[in-house]
Amino acid sequence: MGDDVREIEPRVKKKTRDDVKVFLIGCVGYSALEILWRGFTHWSMALTGGGCMVAIYELNCRHPQLPLWKKCLAGDGIITAAELAVGCVVNLWMDWHVWDYSDLPLNFLGQISLLYSCLWFLLCMPLCGMSRKLQQVFAGARSGRQAASRLEGQSHS
Repeated sequence: MGDDVREIEPRVKKKTRDDVKVFLIGCVGYSALEILWRGFTHWSMALTGGGCMVAIYELNCRHPQLPLWKKCLAGDGIITAAELAVGCVVNLWMDWHVWDYSDLPLNFLGQISLLYSCLWFLLCMPLCGMSRKLQQVFAGARSGRQAASRLEGQSHS
């Protein structure tokens, strides 16, 4: 049983490190996108962007066979649901006025709108590609460390 734990622990640590990297990429990436779009952002949006990026990354890792449009539709749902949840907290409950879609047609509580939901679908296209690339980079780093470890083990023999 101890061997099982020793085998699992490094994988869990690696997965956690990868998820933190993806989260930070999402935080910075979404904040930058929002600054370009609106001229400003809010820390709650950075955290939301990070969480959404991790969810989309996981979706792409777990379901690589899905067609792009299905991944984008699922990603759109993830982002729209997160936007509604965060919006209800920061805008409606805490009254921070981070955003308000009340002036847009087909909005719900001023927190989500059909227009932005369509934009999230489009945004998911490059995010799916980025997720695939990150997965390759993380796998390459893992295999590189494993190879180095094997070589080091051979040199001590």
